[in-house]
Amino acid sequence: MRIAAAPISWGVCEVPGWGYQMKPERVLAEMAQVGIEATEFGPDGFLPDAPADKAATLAANGLKAVGGFVPVVLHDPTHDPAPEVDRALDSFVAAGGDVLVLSANSGLDGYDSRPVLDEEGWRTMFANLDRLNALAASRGVRACLHPHVGTMVETAFDVERVLAGSAIPLCLDTGHLLIGGTDPVALAKAHADRIVHVHAKDVNLALAKRVQAGELTYQQAVAKGLYTALGEGQVDFAAIVGALNRAGFDGWYVMEQDTILADEPTDEGPLADVETSIAFLRALA
Repeated sequence: MRIAAAPISWGVCEVPGWGYQMKPERVLAEMAQVGIEATEFGPDGFLPDAPADKAATLAANGLKAVGGFVPVVLHDPTHDPAPEVDRALDSFVAAGGDVLVLSANSGLDGYDSRPVLDEEGWRTMFANLDRLNALAASRGVRACLHPHVGTMVETAFDVERVLAGSAIPLCLDTGHLLIGGTDPVALAKAHADRIVHVHAKDVNLALAKRVQAGELTYQQAVAKGLYTALGEGQVDFAAIVGALNRAGFDGWYVMEQDTILADEPTDEGPLADVETSIAFLRALA
């Protein structure tokens, strides 16, 4: 099992107004402190923009690059996402990151709402996904699509349409899938051959149901503790790992718990849940 981390577990997020953004010096040092060997890049601005500088910053902290989460608009026929993805791939290549995690950005800020996708939008998205998959492969990077709350691929219906309409592999984000109405265990069992990357989240199911019912926005639920330390929520990770192992999965398990911080932690902050989660994954391994 290849285990990595992501800055979002320390509250570092691309969404405006998400919360206090911890400095990379502390986040990367704490990753190294708990024995993490690799990380996703995090949002633009977290690490240096220049690909070589980004790679050097990770190396200075004893970390390898996994790659990262790249939200792009895929459904708009007037927008070409290839140039921005190609620029992002420059950093992947420079730092040795091998996984491009795409999300179908709604074009709106945040993940609390999304527009309705029409048939032209679906066709455009499928074409873009296959094109970006080929672009990434041409640069030695494996692309996948991340179903995500508040994006154009959120619900079980959306996921099934992507599986049928595109050849893009998937990122199995156990939390976003569950909140969107997809059983991550069932998906891992039925479509293990399409899964190349895992974002490991555990979920407080009561809060997830409040998001599904429209009682809370996604961001409000995260602030209330939507994501628990791994092993303390309702996701059956043992079943997921078993299904993927049987299929020969060789990708990363990225410990990724969306967290919102009110201000800079004066105590250990997110580190306690990170340590619990990493220990849980190592025990599964």
